[in-house]
Amino acid sequence: MTTDQAATTPGPSALQAGAPQAVAPRAKAPRVLALRVEHQRPGEALGTGEASPRLSWQVAPGPRDWVQARYELRLVDDRGAATATADPVESPDQVLVPWPFAPLASRQRVLVQVRTTGADGATSPWSAPEPVEAGLLHREDWSAVPVTADPAGEPGAPVPSPAPRVRRAFTVRAGLVRARLHLTALGLVEAHVNGRRVGDELLAPGWTAYRARLRYRTHDVTGLLVEGENAVGALLGNGWWRGRLAWGGRRALYGTQRALLAQLELTYADGAVERVVTDGSWRTSPGEVLEDDLYDGEHVDQRLRDSSWLRPGFDDSTWAPVTELPLPAAELVAADSAPVRAVRTVRPTGVRVLDAPGTGAEPGQTTVRVDLGENVVGHLRVRVRPQLGAQEGDRVVVRQAEVLEHGALGVRPLRTARATDTYDLAGAARDGGTGEQVLEPRFTFHGFRYAEVSGPAWVARLTADDVEGVVITSDLEPAGGFSCSEPLLGQLHANVLRGWQGNAVDVPTDCPQRDERLGWTGDAQVFSPTASFLTRSGGFWTSWLKDVAAEQVDGAVPFVVPDVLSGPGVFGSDGAPVPAAAWGDAGVVVPWVVFERTGDTGVLARQWPSMVAWVERLLREAGEDLLWSGGFQFGDWLDPTAPPDDAAAAQADPDVIATAHLARGADLLARTARVLGRDDDAAHWSGVAQRVREAFVAEYVTGAGRVLSDCPTVYAVAICWDLLPPSARQHAGDRLADLVRTSGFRISTGFVGTPLVTDALTLTGHVEVAHRLLLQRRVPSWLYPVTMGATTVWERWDSMLPDGTINPGEMTSFNHYALGAVADWMHRTLAGLAPAADPAADPGSAGYRELVVAPRPGGGLTRASAWHDTPYGRAEVAWRVEGGTWHLHVVVPPGARALVHLPDGSAPVRTGSGEHAFSLPLAAALGAVSAPVGLDSSVRDLLDDARAWDAVAPALVGAGVGEDDGEAARRIAPLLERSVRAMALSASAPGSVPAGTPLLQAVERALEEVAASSS
Repeated sequence: MTTDQAATTPGPSALQAGAPQAVAPRAKAPRVLALRVEHQRPGEALGTGEASPRLSWQVAPGPRDWVQARYELRLVDDRGAATATADPVESPDQVLVPWPFAPLASRQRVLVQVRTTGADGATSPWSAPEPVEAGLLHREDWSAVPVTADPAGEPGAPVPSPAPRVRRAFTVRAGLVRARLHLTALGLVEAHVNGRRVGDELLAPGWTAYRARLRYRTHDVTGLLVEGENAVGALLGNGWWRGRLAWGGRRALYGTQRALLAQLELTYADGAVERVVTDGSWRTSPGEVLEDDLYDGEHVDQRLRDSSWLRPGFDDSTWAPVTELPLPAAELVAADSAPVRAVRTVRPTGVRVLDAPGTGAEPGQTTVRVDLGENVVGHLRVRVRPQLGAQEGDRVVVRQAEVLEHGALGVRPLRTARATDTYDLAGAARDGGTGEQVLEPRFTFHGFRYAEVSGPAWVARLTADDVEGVVITSDLEPAGGFSCSEPLLGQLHANVLRGWQGNAVDVPTDCPQRDERLGWTGDAQVFSPTASFLTRSGGFWTSWLKDVAAEQVDGAVPFVVPDVLSGPGVFGSDGAPVPAAAWGDAGVVVPWVVFERTGDTGVLARQWPSMVAWVERLLREAGEDLLWSGGFQFGDWLDPTAPPDDAAAAQADPDVIATAHLARGADLLARTARVLGRDDDAAHWSGVAQRVREAFVAEYVTGAGRVLSDCPTVYAVAICWDLLPPSARQHAGDRLADLVRTSGFRISTGFVGTPLVTDALTLTGHVEVAHRLLLQRRVPSWLYPVTMGATTVWERWDSMLPDGTINPGEMTSFNHYALGAVADWMHRTLAGLAPAADPAADPGSAGYRELVVAPRPGGGLTRASAWHDTPYGRAEVAWRVEGGTWHLHVVVPPGARALVHLPDGSAPVRTGSGEHAFSLPLAAALGAVSAPVGLDSSVRDLLDDARAWDAVAPALVGAGVGEDDGEAARRIAPLLERSVRAMALSASAPGSVPAGTPLLQAVERALEEVAASSS
């Protein structure tokens, strides 16, 4: 091994290519790059709900091995003068440090600065001031009440009615210095001040456990106001409050009345504060949005669209008065997750006029099909130019779908969701405009790649310049990336990221297109590590976990959060959630992931009661024998061997899966207790975890290490969660590897096993088998959808069958992130960038303060790299093969450290911040090269040699041993220990005698051809 600690930092693109890039010499004094409040973006801590918000900062790369020794915090005024200075703190901590000042009062605004001193004694300048402003921290701060235009009614199925407009005029006197609008709604809201949109949030205020928490957001509207007469107005949509949720036509599960709650506070130079609040003085009228639903789409009558009501001077005397409602019983909470925004637009790769009306179009209509080239989440924006010749009253209908089937929109996977937007066009230009009409919905979203626009004959003249896809997501900052020499893996990773962004729409949804789009806890649990690498999602998960705790009943975490499934007629006849392994385990797993990836101990402390309640419920379910058996379970959901109509019919015994999760839950409680300093709890839960492991082994594991149901998922959970005695662990890993080999390296796991199987193989010395599994292209595999043109991760391994038809299963989404959880292994192991291995033992190592760099090259890849914007700054790992040498480049951010494990098995190297380079002879990095496979080699050796197996498999298929290489591998599974010669002489087609000498000769020729091509 050689090391070389370089003095230059390559940029991300250069690093991925393995090329050095010189930069200017670094200054010795540290420099603070970014100061953050809680998990907010810099500059977005407006209306925080924390009276004592925690602070984090990053330091620019500087001297090697830089570590902070001391930090100082102060408050300053708008002129930069200090108003409060905290005592210096001798500490290396720079992530989520405690607020050292007096708690903020509601509405209080301060500017905070930090400066840091390194262990070398050099001190940074004060950072740029970061504004922090508290929201309305107490219920009594609200003088506004909700107002509605809807009649009262019982939750159920309200008659569709137009989106109401509500408004009020008010006067602003001279001397205004600050204006804040605290805004929320029962339903969805789009607000305007003086005709200008307030903020850029979509689907506001989002979806929470409405009966417990209603989120509001604070907006700075100072710049939207003028001295004199002003107007504030809002349009209200159904959203999750009043629209359809889940299947079965269920509507208005929370209430039938859409309502606005708004409090505009005007602060003047003389110190006076005036409030414009929602109350009975507001007026209302139906708007141009005739119908809106998240599943079904939106119907807009452009002829009713008139922005004059949003501006001062509008006569609303003919409008009806609103009805006041009482303040909701739910807690009014400030948003701590990023808002949903339109983050980009996508121009179509093609716009084609169809020969006949499109899917669902009326006879005689003209239809154009738009292909965006990628599966997106959002809506289609259509610009109707005057030159197109549209007439008043023309109707344009936009239908969306993710795929095409038999040349038509593949709408069957939508189930009952109509996913249709309808527009009735206006005539002459309105509001002094140009006559162009922009058609796009406000209160719905779709998952789609293809859209069909149907209407009069002029629709045929739409071009690619007239349409675009508007992509929406919770606006989480990008935080990680991956690259490698295999383009299909690069596309898989891009698909994983796109799928996560498309399903991070305020809650972690399962899919964005059909009549579901729910916060399934199982999906979130398995994907949360990947999500936390790809995006800064600490605030997103923090918000959702509060709803997880709010929705628990008797410890049980619902299948979906917010919970709209528990109750009569859905799940749980008594109305209470039903505990299910892997799904409810989100309540313990996700808090731990947030801590592990961000260093946030606060989320563990806040969720501790919820975490304990879940595991205690499982112990009651298990009983005295500590085996959680019987009852409802999803099991290893969507195992590829399960039939299309029974996704739970997995190979893995659901009792094995459930008891394994009980052991894991207890173990995570023990770890959490150690982090929180709860020593007695740590000892208790450690003991519980050990007793459950012992029960698991006694009931489900043989002495040698076979696990009941003998399939990849049960071995994966047993290995990764340390459920096996040391004497059985390697045998279990070897058995798992053989199962993967004899599946033809096809995936054989569902939602539970998929995130774990590559790790389990790696932990037991079978990393090359893991690479083969990852790189498989035939169905079922991770790369099969990529070869079929997928741009997001599918719900099923074969959502689209090889013949281009859609899987017949009822649940067939083409944008489902759960199976993309393998990307976490790609980051941690293939590239080699991981968080600390055991943050419970050393809580100070969490949040990537300690990196584990442990790349495991293989699979024929010649390079791989990953980067992650950790709480301390950007970390990067890149390896490449050059000639006969394997090179590794590592970048550790200031304040962090790394433990570098090279693939030759040498002792790990500890490094501080800065850049570090290592190299190994290629043979040491990849391991000894196996001897060429011959007739006397074992069948296991044959399967392990990709080139030899690819050559021999057609001979076996030709002899009828299997219909394809996967089935042939399964047929020869009993012969793994035998020689290739013996296998060839004894292998046979089902129901027939061995092929004998002819097959042996064919296998021998195949191996000779491989040997010749290698020489």
